Amino acid sequence: MATIPKTMRAIDLSEPGGPDVLFLGEQPVPGLSAGELLVKVVAAGVNRADCMQRRGEYPPPPGASEILGLEVSGTVVALGEEVSGWQVGDPVCALLAGGGYADYCAVPAPQCLPVPRGVDLVDAAALPEVALTVWTNVFERGGLTPGETLLVHGGSSGIGTMAIQLAHALGSPVFVTAGSSEKCAACEALGAERAVNYREVDFVEAVRSVAGGVDVILDMVGGAYLDRNLSLLNLDGRLVIIALMSGARAEINLATLMRRRLVVTGTTLRARTIEEKGAVVDAVRRRVWPLVESGRVRPVIHQRLPLSRAGEAHRVMEESTHIGKLLLVT
Repeated sequence: MATIPKTMRAIDLSEPGGPDVLFLGEQPVPGLSAGELLVKVVAAGVNRADCMQRRGEYPPPPGASEILGLEVSGTVVALGEEVSGWQVGDPVCALLAGGGYADYCAVPAPQCLPVPRGVDLVDAAALPEVALTVWTNVFERGGLTPGETLLVHGGSSGIGTMAIQLAHALGSPVFVTAGSSEKCAACEALGAERAVNYREVDFVEAVRSVAGGVDVILDMVGGAYLDRNLSLLNLDGRLVIIALMSGARAEINLATLMRRRLVVTGTTLRARTIEEKGAVVDAVRRRVWPLVESGRVRPVIHQRLPLSRAGEAHRVMEESTHIGKLLLVT
């Protein structure tokens, strides 16, 4: 067994603020509680929630690491008490409540997944957050079934690229919005029936002209899109809100919901219990991993950057110039 050091490199921040507040520092290697794995990180995924935490807008849940980072891939180097099914040396990717931007992280075993066959260990860091988010929101919360139609806002994001591939593979036509012709082309190459450049075209009219309406909408925009989203939903349609990029407040006509039996719901993943996350992990392992291993679903990587360039990764994320995932490699 490799010797585990007492300290490690980790991204820290001098104060809440812009990407420039991030710097590479030194912190103690985390200890293990019962039921946890210690993972030597090879890569960490970058998510918008990390940018929000950096700005002081999204503190970690009680007891979680203050270090940024909600998903990693790497190798198991130590096991806490009461862990079964894992061995030192196993390749792993995992969902975290925090702590990913570092050389080591401690993860509850139920939140860990084997690296799918055929996926590079570094690239596996791009899978946990998007696969779990899409599965729990589109298929569990949104109840998307084969043949039903899905609209995804932000189709070129990490979550969007996963939602396109997964819904397409499971038999649902997918429509998306994206902010450039390049992003729209990438979404259609992944399996979207139609990608609408929302900067040039009204997405409601564009989607309605092709599909009439949709059964499920996965929305990362929030308040500004609420009324238009509801207008596009078919009878018994479901709107699932997972982010609030345009704001948290909007007026709603309740009569519209009543007449068309619509469902509006929203979720977050980070604050759920270990048991709740573990249940989603189990579902993803059973339903999504076979599609990844067959090549029908794959991680879409925009850029791999060294851990020390976390600030640059955050700038790219906030400029929204990326297609797919950004990874920090240790």
